[in-house]
Amino acid sequence: MKQLELSEWLLTQLMQGNFPARMPTHRRLYEAIRLAITEHILPAGARLPSTRSLSQDLRVSRNTILAAFEQLLDEGYVSAQTGSGTYVAYKQPDEFSNHSSPHPAAPSPITENLGLSKRGLAAAGSPSSHEVQPFTPGEDDYSGFPTMLWRRLLNRQWRAPQPELLDYGHEGGYLPLRTAIADYLRVSRAVNLSVDQVLITSGTQQSIDLCARLLTDEDDLAWVENPCYWAARRVLQVNGLKLHPVAVDAEGMAPSALDFQTNPHLIYTTPSHQYPKGMVMSYGRRRLLLDYAANRNAWIIEDDYDSEFRFEGRPISSLQGMDQHGRVLYLGTFSKVMYPGIRLGYLVVPPQLVTSFKNGLYELQRPGQVVIQAALADFIEEGHFATHIRRLRLIYGERRRLLQKALAPVASAGAKLSPVDSGLHMVVEFDADCDDVRVAKAAAKQGLRVYPLSNYGMGEPREKGLIIGYAYAATKDITQYGKILADVIQTALEA
Repeated sequence: MKQLELSEWLLTQLMQGNFPARMPTHRRLYEAIRLAITEHILPAGARLPSTRSLSQDLRVSRNTILAAFEQLLDEGYVSAQTGSGTYVAYKQPDEFSNHSSPHPAAPSPITENLGLSKRGLAAAGSPSSHEVQPFTPGEDDYSGFPTMLWRRLLNRQWRAPQPELLDYGHEGGYLPLRTAIADYLRVSRAVNLSVDQVLITSGTQQSIDLCARLLTDEDDLAWVENPCYWAARRVLQVNGLKLHPVAVDAEGMAPSALDFQTNPHLIYTTPSHQYPKGMVMSYGRRRLLLDYAANRNAWIIEDDYDSEFRFEGRPISSLQGMDQHGRVLYLGTFSKVMYPGIRLGYLVVPPQLVTSFKNGLYELQRPGQVVIQAALADFIEEGHFATHIRRLRLIYGERRRLLQKALAPVASAGAKLSPVDSGLHMVVEFDADCDDVRVAKAAAKQGLRVYPLSNYGMGEPREKGLIIGYAYAATKDITQYGKILADVIQTALEA
């Protein structure tokens, strides 16, 4: 390609706007020349125009051209010969060449084999399409977090950090935080534990992933509630487990005679507040599940994801506190009490698994954020955590009440509003023949993010309804947006 032809081609590429808006000019030029090389528009050995002539032709500074050339040189696309010029050095191996066309067409996004694993994680959809923050008309609620206090606690740790705070997290995490968590769980959740059994993780998903990696092998069977928390289900699937859905009823996870004929290696459950439907597992059902796990040498993962937010009745004790056989692994998170980006959770393992899980956590994850762990330990020990929870309970309790009142009219259209004694969401249930995906899309057109209950089910038939969160909607807007959502539901169901 002649110099003038290359300059015109580069100008066309730069003017087409196929680059991110904030990409620097030298980077755009680099990308354009690299494309010319890899697509054989500039063959191996071709001499590039001088930086001075390209600067004139493209009407950009010479420094911009130099920066692009230097990047190409560093990555091996071109080579520079003193006194001679810059030449294309990249040559595609013969076995990868497309002999039918010097400019192969872009592969179809549908048929292209990207070389991804068969675990299916990349096909799960975008996080925003699943994240359970459904009723979000614009305002968030992180403004209520005591940021000034949190900054002061962090600064205290950074003024003279101990060396261990800058290292990886050893022995399951920062000891004062593990101690604070153990004390909190004994009192508030009746968890039976020692400090040594507490591990600090980066949240619920990592806790479940660690359990799956250390306790199961590929193709082992795992019981999951149906419907089930989508992220837990996905983590188990990508670890190669075969999922067996178990229905839920008013007493929680409800294994049938057919279910008991299977041999699960792992049982995932949310007994204190079933996700997403919200029921509490009865004492009898808990005893049944514990005895079954002990008889089959199965492990139970108890996900206690939002136990801090109970608005009516007495607090529900943990399943782990009833376990006499060491079969329950109890996990929780700080994401809903503090803020999601803190990425800290905890996992309580049976005594016989402590050493293996500490080793596994360190070998697989090299956990860190020890400075943040130290600040969180102070936040709990100084009483700020309890104060913050009490404040959030009042706020979320009022939002729950207002949303229940706003959605009450949907009963006239045949919908059923599930009881909400705790948690940060509620469920509006529909008849089985209702298209809840269509109702969710209708709500989206009104700027309301709600999610179809059917998306959380497995197999057929699936329960229908909407999952509606109230934690991330401003209290002053609950009534207004709740009325809009009620109208959407009524209109959809009466159509």
